Amino acid sequence: MRHYIIPIFIPHYGCKHSCIFCNQRKITGRDTPVRHQEVQAIIDEHLARITEKRHIEVAFYGGSFTALPLSMQSELLEPAYTALINKKIHGIRLSTRPDCITHRILENLKKFGVSIIELGVQSLDNTVLEASARGHNALHVFQAMNLIKKMNITCGIQLMPGLPLEDWNSLIHTAYGVIKLVPDFVRIYPTLVIANTQLATRYDDGSYKALSLSAGIIRSAYLKLFFEQQGILTIRTGLQATEDLDKGNIVLAGPYHPAFGEMVDSYIFYCMLAHFIESILPMDKNDPIIIHHHSRDTSKIRGISNQNIKQVKHIYGIDHLILKQDGHNKDEIGFEYNNLYYVLNKKMIFFI
Repeated sequence: MRHYIIPIFIPHYGCKHSCIFCNQRKITGRDTPVRHQEVQAIIDEHLARITEKRHIEVAFYGGSFTALPLSMQSELLEPAYTALINKKIHGIRLSTRPDCITHRILENLKKFGVSIIELGVQSLDNTVLEASARGHNALHVFQAMNLIKKMNITCGIQLMPGLPLEDWNSLIHTAYGVIKLVPDFVRIYPTLVIANTQLATRYDDGSYKALSLSAGIIRSAYLKLFFEQQGILTIRTGLQATEDLDKGNIVLAGPYHPAFGEMVDSYIFYCMLAHFIESILPMDKNDPIIIHHHSRDTSKIRGISNQNIKQVKHIYGIDHLILKQDGHNKDEIGFEYNNLYYVLNKKMIFFI
């Protein structure tokens, strides 16, 4: 059954911190607080639109829900909970900070039917967290995750590769820390320089260098591939495109692209292509390679503007790559070469 999310935005409302990358008003397109009556109206409006059977969830976005006073959390959750017990929706989820989780808060969330919490972790390197003015450290993340698991609430985490002082060693440290956390899922949002943030000031004065699009893709692909190989699902890479983000004066720098997630998947498939070709070198460039794959993976194998195929041909001097859609398992590629057949999936390759 397809999912349907009813979004409720509470940008920066209740958060006592000012992270250097944060301008939730620009990211969400909203700059006013939301109240009980508006939550009810948003839910009713969305429910009236749905004409087919869907798994419907109300989602409170903004990253700091549990920083709100407990009474306000209850006020905002009540319309969603009423819809839940009346079986108009199937779940309630929210995002918040790791240092805004307590047993009392979780008991209240549980009382109002919250079933999924996403923690804005961003990094597990304390040096990076401090440089980003997060206001919490890695220990807070582990403590929050432990409390959430004890309450049997599904918990995902959000990561932001490309924060100040992060390098590859830091990123790998974070990746292994995530494995220890064992989250139910991960979202990966590479760091963007948003207008009217502290990070924008540092970018302007040259003290912060943003990731390029290609660097953001590569770091995100590494994380996604590593997590999938450890059985942890990445449900999104890159921010959801919005009208505000697509304006040229909002994202000043960083790896933003409306098709960022597709680009990450395409890079992973490029790694699979390169992995196979390097395993059979040297080879005659005139020998054809037939790539068997699932029809849903065709665009990811080809890459944006056929870039994967062009790059493989150029780097390895191959003339004949033939793509064949033949019902293969999704995320799995079969290679036919010199009357031999090879199969690769994501769990069988290393990051290139």
